[in-house]
Amino acid sequence: MDPDTQRCGRGRRLALAASLLSALLLANPGPASAQPAARYPDKPIRLIVPFAVGGTSDVFARLVGQKLSTAFGQQVVVENRPGANGNIGTDIVAKAEPDGYTLLFAADGTMVINPSLYEKLPFNVERDLAPVSRVVLVPLIIVANPQLKASTLSELVALGRRADADLDFSSAGLGSTGHLAGELLKSRTGIRMSHVAYKGGGQAVTDVVGGQVPLLVTALATADPFIKSGKLKAIAMTSGKRAAGAPDIPTVAEGGVPGFDVSSWYGILAPARTPAPVIDKLHAELARILQADDVRRRFQELGGEPIGDTPQAFAGVIKEDLAKWARIVKDAGISVQ
Repeated sequence: MDPDTQRCGRGRRLALAASLLSALLLANPGPASAQPAARYPDKPIRLIVPFAVGGTSDVFARLVGQKLSTAFGQQVVVENRPGANGNIGTDIVAKAEPDGYTLLFAADGTMVINPSLYEKLPFNVERDLAPVSRVVLVPLIIVANPQLKASTLSELVALGRRADADLDFSSAGLGSTGHLAGELLKSRTGIRMSHVAYKGGGQAVTDVVGGQVPLLVTALATADPFIKSGKLKAIAMTSGKRAAGAPDIPTVAEGGVPGFDVSSWYGILAPARTPAPVIDKLHAELARILQADDVRRRFQELGGEPIGDTPQAFAGVIKEDLAKWARIVKDAGISVQ
């Protein structure tokens, strides 16, 4: 047999072997796809909170993490990785192995406001993260140190409009939803206030309680224990309607600023390219947890409304909010170098 004929025969045999191997792989995808998803989770899960201990994200993340631990029979470890207005912890998840064992408990501020604030981020929200579900919608509240000579929104506005007004207000971070709610209030009422940024709601509350800063715009979950103990006084809710967990606290709109409506959402995301069966399993369990009466009751006590929407719906909210907050950030002239 001549060399050309030998090479031709060898080529046909190699092609046939490759075809058979391809067919076998299609018939049995093996451990890289279906099998790990079916076993998931078979080890502990890290739930990254990109803010400090004690803030709103932390409070809700630990409630959800505990329920997921019970449901999956695997420990869900809440890990606080604060810094850069949530960007550090978010980047950890964006660059993590896409296997469902590193998840992000995200706040809307980082997801949909930061992209308009920062000239360059180490991650792209829509490209590098996979939505699982929004967990809770949380109205914000304006609270004050008890020594502040204003106990209602109208009194605060009158105080802040004085020629000698020199009010500071704090939030969980530069460009956070609380920060922008305060800026929006300034533009709608003419209050003279300066913003003081923190690296999380917990430390911001501590300093308002201590009198270092007179005002704070934060989530009800963060401020509620201090309001009940008398260490903070509630001025107004920023949401369009009163919170189920705090029905006696009036809204900003009721206080004389019609149409004012700002709330935050918190949700769970995974690294992009996490297998769809893992995302679906996480979403199904979250949806079940968020429908439980005890969970709904606890969330409402903290001023939140459980959500549990689909990954597709969550992705749509992110897209819409990116456009909405981009306009508000531009109008307020806020930027971060």
